[in-house]
Amino acid sequence: MKIRSGRLTKLLGLLTAGFLLFLLTAPLAAQDHSQHARPAATNKAKPSASQQNQPVSESTQDVPQVEISPQQQKLIGVKTVKATLMLMKKNIRTVGRVETDESRQATVNAKIEGWIEKLYVDTTGSYVEKGAKLAEIYSPEIVATQQEFLTALKWTKEMAAVPADGSRTGASSLNEMMARDSSATLEAARQRLIFWDISAAQIKQIEETGKPVRTMTLYAPVTGYVTQKMVVAGMRVMPGEKMFDIVDLSSLWVIADIYEYELPFIKVGNEATITLAYLPGVEMISRIDYIYPSISAETRTIKVRLKLANRNNAIKPQMFGNVEIRVNLGHKLVIPESAVMDTGRAMLVYVDLSNGAFEPREVKTGIRTDGYIEVLRGLRSGERVVAAANFLVDSEAQLKGIKPLPSR
Repeated sequence: MKIRSGRLTKLLGLLTAGFLLFLLTAPLAAQDHSQHARPAATNKAKPSASQQNQPVSESTQDVPQVEISPQQQKLIGVKTVKATLMLMKKNIRTVGRVETDESRQATVNAKIEGWIEKLYVDTTGSYVEKGAKLAEIYSPEIVATQQEFLTALKWTKEMAAVPADGSRTGASSLNEMMARDSSATLEAARQRLIFWDISAAQIKQIEETGKPVRTMTLYAPVTGYVTQKMVVAGMRVMPGEKMFDIVDLSSLWVIADIYEYELPFIKVGNEATITLAYLPGVEMISRIDYIYPSISAETRTIKVRLKLANRNNAIKPQMFGNVEIRVNLGHKLVIPESAVMDTGRAMLVYVDLSNGAFEPREVKTGIRTDGYIEVLRGLRSGERVVAAANFLVDSEAQLKGIKPLPSR
């Protein structure tokens, strides 16, 4: 009996272990059978003929998007704006310096050695009219040239008075040759006096009186102010030596500095407004007249020139003023600058897909002005983008691992 009871105990143990093993393996077998059965069921479902012929569009592709409920949007302050076409204008503000108009400057130099016998303008800053007397110079060389001119003039008159004698052919030919020489000498002496700035009135006076003029008078070539006076009475001057600088201040230049990154917006003809601290409340309108060809290596700026009328000589050279240049850039597709996030690798915006969904999208940007930024690629007119709290939307996207599609 003891042996039978031991065998019965072992048999009961084996039955119990087999039953437990069956209970553990049954769910796994059922799961494996279900997985094998599902693909067989899906393989039986075939698309219709219309679905097979329909091309797959971009709208059917998976678009990355982050979902934020309307209640959450109100809590974090999400605001969206439309991408619209707008006339963009850029205002460039800089500082300008008033300079004299180089085309209205003149210098009076000595063209011959001599001495200043009389000064009509003896102070710097004097105002002179064009043709006004500046100084009188005594020069022995000019006196000698006048004597030569008078001698040639007398010789020419005598040769003109000699009657032509047809019987004496040799004498007639000699007289004609001498007449031509005297005329050439007279003309050469006249030209020399003209080149030395002897006026036509002075030359006519020399011809009428038959006497040389002791001093040569210098006249102002332009109307303006004497900015430099380099001579005094009794001073000796040499050829090429500067005597006077005269500047016409009725028109002035304003030289303004434009930064290198603003250069693409600048062109000749752009309108500008100039204001001076010397004339508060007065705005003067001008236009860019010239853009200089080189950039300063130290300041990375380029100079532009504007012309300015100086009525009543109220503006003085070397004054400083504020210059505002207005540039019309035309109609561009723009969004607020706050809607664009610079990731360091690309420019990112969040497009409102409605129903609380926002798509991260890379865009290519252009000009920035007055709080707006131009969109060159990545957006269409009318699409709405997040313009406020977009950094919170971006944080939610980063937490969920949502990234924009690569730009094409």
